[in-house]
Amino acid sequence: MSKTATSRYDVAEHLRTPEEMAAYLEACFEEADGDTALIAKALGDIARAKGMTQVAREAGVSRESLYKALSGKRSPGFDTILKVVGALGLKLHASAMPG
Repeated sequence: MSKTATSRYDVAEHLRTPEEMAAYLEACFEEADGDTALIAKALGDIARAKGMTQVAREAGVSRESLYKALSGKRSPGFDTILKVVGALGLKLHASAMPG
């Protein structure tokens, strides 16, 4: 019987288009339930898919700072979030909650 090789799943490997990135972030917003670290982690996943160095350059922050801010271990400032979202080519929007 042969052994099955497994590898760790990395969502960043599956985020290829801006539409996929936006859908992933939207799904994370829906699931986060106020967990800002989860949103930061999702942005980190998208940034890794796009290229962390490029995103850091476009956001005007160092690559190391970006890794720390989007690690999911802390909640980055809203200014950082806005810079990263813009660098990713995404935009945030608001809608009314049902009910």
